[in-house]
Amino acid sequence: MTLTIAYIGLGGNLDNTLELLCSARKAIGAVPGVREIAFSSYYRSTPMGNINQPDFINAVMAVETSLTPHDLLKALQQIEHSHGRVRNGQRWGPRTLDLDLLTYGVEAFADEYLTVPHAGLSEREFVLYPMAEIAPPNMTIPGIGVLRDLVAACPKRGLESINHG
Repeated sequence: MTLTIAYIGLGGNLDNTLELLCSARKAIGAVPGVREIAFSSYYRSTPMGNINQPDFINAVMAVETSLTPHDLLKALQQIEHSHGRVRNGQRWGPRTLDLDLLTYGVEAFADEYLTVPHAGLSEREFVLYPMAEIAPPNMTIPGIGVLRDLVAACPKRGLESINHG
């Protein structure tokens, strides 16, 4: 069985976001064929696009998985749904939980269901900074670049690490 390291972005801005993110973290780690290997600090970020909504709280989780990227995505979407996520087609709108498959090993691919690495990853401070906290600094994001260089080129735009106690 081949094991792959994948990075998953967690975020949300509705209801009790920290509680939902903690619950989602446990749910991801409980998926058969998935094992948590690292989890970042939580970060508060301002919303993209529609700014008339609460700030987001984000984190990044590293997992070791035997699942295919599509099976992992399906599991993440089931966790979103079980945590009250409603997909209404609104881009960058408020949500209880958003789980994104950011990277999957050293693979880069895209089809109608999934793009890996995640589109926009290189410009999103709320993904890059938490990811850099738990990933090797010389990690290369397939087709995009070295993580530490991406972080250095991405302004924080008000991103702040928050304590969760």
